[in-house]
Amino acid sequence: MDSSTNGKEEQLREQLWARPGAAMGIIVIGLAALLFIMALGIAVGAVRIPLRTVYEALFSFHPDNTNHQIIWDLRFPRVIAGALVGAAFAASGSIMQGMTRNPLADPGLLGINAGAAFALAICFAYLPHLSFNSMILVSFVGAGLGVILVFGLGRFSRGGLTPVRLALAGSAVSILLSSLSQGIALVNDVAQDMDFWIAGGVAGTQWDQLALTAPWIGGGLIVSLLLSRYISILSLGEDVALGLGLQTGLIKLAASVVVMILAGASVAMVGTIGFIGLVVPHVARFLVGKDYRWIIPTSAVIGSLLVVGADIAARLVNPPQETPAAAMIALIGVPYFLYLIRKEVRD
Repeated sequence: MDSSTNGKEEQLREQLWARPGAAMGIIVIGLAALLFIMALGIAVGAVRIPLRTVYEALFSFHPDNTNHQIIWDLRFPRVIAGALVGAAFAASGSIMQGMTRNPLADPGLLGINAGAAFALAICFAYLPHLSFNSMILVSFVGAGLGVILVFGLGRFSRGGLTPVRLALAGSAVSILLSSLSQGIALVNDVAQDMDFWIAGGVAGTQWDQLALTAPWIGGGLIVSLLLSRYISILSLGEDVALGLGLQTGLIKLAASVVVMILAGASVAMVGTIGFIGLVVPHVARFLVGKDYRWIIPTSAVIGSLLVVGADIAARLVNPPQETPAAAMIALIGVPYFLYLIRKEVRD
């Protein structure tokens, strides 16, 4: 009995190989780099602000100083939002890829982001006086609607839910919900209000929005770390997980709720930024191995770096005008998505 159990544990370790040292190094160095790039993100913009002034504004704020006001009211919440949503989208993508064993799984590709944006369009058009906190809850419902539609459509496909079929179903549902969102916005004359969420970007994020969304995202990230061990087991397959006594239905439900919270809160704050949850987990898996106890935190750090960096690049492309950060990330995400599609079809 003991030898059989030890044998299974050894086999699991071989399948879930990891580089803990590399993961810890990436996380520590990544967090240090994130602090630096966030400071750079505060300094860069239409008005260039020296890093020394950034330091002074953070630790000895003077309300009469215009640069200090720009830093605190505009740029500081902006970089914090970028770090939070980057971590949220990347962690949710990692959970989805591990849970479904689908390398193409991503909140944007599987209709979650589009579902949340669709719910927000309904709020702007028909519930204009709804509080931002209530809008976050509605966006969770919209994210759930996207998941239900994608998996419902995918199950009707002949041959089952292969990664490519699931991605195609997600693309179809995303296009449908995005079109409905734009139609609702145009008919009800709220297109201008929706432009920000459709384009996707951290510009204009305010402290009150952060105060409402940060606890949701922070809580979702903590729970994702608590679930990471079970996600690792699920990534080995349903039969293996059941054989180890894992309550797969309960774990999948909890993981799905976490994904909807992370994606829904992020879309409510910054709009539909795609491809982070697709690209970043693959990078993390390549660097640290197949154990999601390391993949999820590594993905969160890399995702934060990606979004804050993309936001800085978006400000520098065509100054003083700003390019949406989602467009900058898509320059990386679209080619990688096509590469993954080609690889899955070939396999």
